[in-house]
Amino acid sequence: MTGEFTSVPTPNSIRRLNQIMETMRELSLQTDPQAMVREYYERMRQVNPQIDRRLAMSRRELSYPDFLITRYSEWEDDIDPWKEPERLPLLSGGILAELIYGNEPRIINNLNVSPDDPAYEYLEGQHSLQAIPLLDQGLSLNMSLHMRRVPNGFSYENLPESVWLANLFGRATSTLVLAERLKEAYEEIDRELKAVARIQRSLLPIKLPQIPRMKLAASYQTARRAGGDYYDFFPLGDGLWGLLIADVSGHGTPAAVMMAVMHSIAHTFPGSTITPGAMLNYLNDRLCQHYVGNTGTFVTAFYAIFDPQTLRLTYSSAGHNPPRLRRGDSGKISSLIHAQHFPLGVMHSFRAVEAAIDLRPGDQLILYTDGIVEAAGPDQELYSLSRLDHEISNTSLDPEQTVQTLLNSVAEFSCGTPASDDRTLVVGTIV
Repeated sequence: MTGEFTSVPTPNSIRRLNQIMETMRELSLQTDPQAMVREYYERMRQVNPQIDRRLAMSRRELSYPDFLITRYSEWEDDIDPWKEPERLPLLSGGILAELIYGNEPRIINNLNVSPDDPAYEYLEGQHSLQAIPLLDQGLSLNMSLHMRRVPNGFSYENLPESVWLANLFGRATSTLVLAERLKEAYEEIDRELKAVARIQRSLLPIKLPQIPRMKLAASYQTARRAGGDYYDFFPLGDGLWGLLIADVSGHGTPAAVMMAVMHSIAHTFPGSTITPGAMLNYLNDRLCQHYVGNTGTFVTAFYAIFDPQTLRLTYSSAGHNPPRLRRGDSGKISSLIHAQHFPLGVMHSFRAVEAAIDLRPGDQLILYTDGIVEAAGPDQELYSLSRLDHEISNTSLDPEQTVQTLLNSVAEFSCGTPASDDRTLVVGTIV
């Protein structure tokens, strides 16, 4: 080490520095503002044992000459001013009102308070006072008072340091209060989102239906608490079954609300035996008339009707990812691309187109949302359709195993990268 000391610390300055450092260390460990204030007051009593009485007051959200007593060293109860504001004494006028609305630090070394002063009971017997404004938005919204029974108990020489330290502590306390309130707000929002997620999942099939000649499996994973993916099954007339998968644009709660709307519309379609195009037309008409409007929200959807007797699948798509079809005899994978149209909620003049395909035993149908193929790895490369087809071609014909294989493949590819979109799979194997 180079250089020379210009002064030698005195034992008193070393002791005071150690006290302050220990105080700061202890305060830095606190997470509860009320506990931090208690610790601060206790430490200050050790640093300044000559102070006989302490008082804190606030004029936040009040007008002159009103103010609240927020802390008082003579109280037996430890009132939390942030959680129990109704217990705080409200005073009006007098010397304390002049101090807190004065916005300046003050020392009164010849304090004599009239018995008719609103704060007389708090100041009685004290003959010197130090008032430290705690500034917020440039105003003394809070103030800390130190009092002594003796006159001339405070020195202007120490006032700047007291103002500096008290305001630093005040800002630290405010930050802790804000952090606690943000935590409480987050927890409340999280509880609401969990409730939304529970409601949303209740709209999905509780258990998969027993469709003749088709064995089913499904998986639904949201990127957030709630999401905008949707799948459903509809028993129709003449033994037919409807299969629907949809994806609302956007993420989170807004998408979940629109998903619930989709569920409601789909389950109120008038009629039993319908064509896929009629269902999508109905969904689009209701969305455009009552829900999406100019919000920019849209929905992709794929709806198919399966006939267990003929194994014929008639389908229509509104901008949705074309399902994959693996033929059981050859293993060839193709895409159901012959009935594509715009997403739902984009235009009133939407009129769906339809296509049909004959299925055979051993064929496997994979319906999915774009959260599967657009899952990102650590380097932001996307999972892609080619990887999906590769896994489909090498997996079991059992739909449960197919779903699990695909999910494992996506998870391995993502390497723990958080999902940015919901991921839904519906797999049906013809038996």
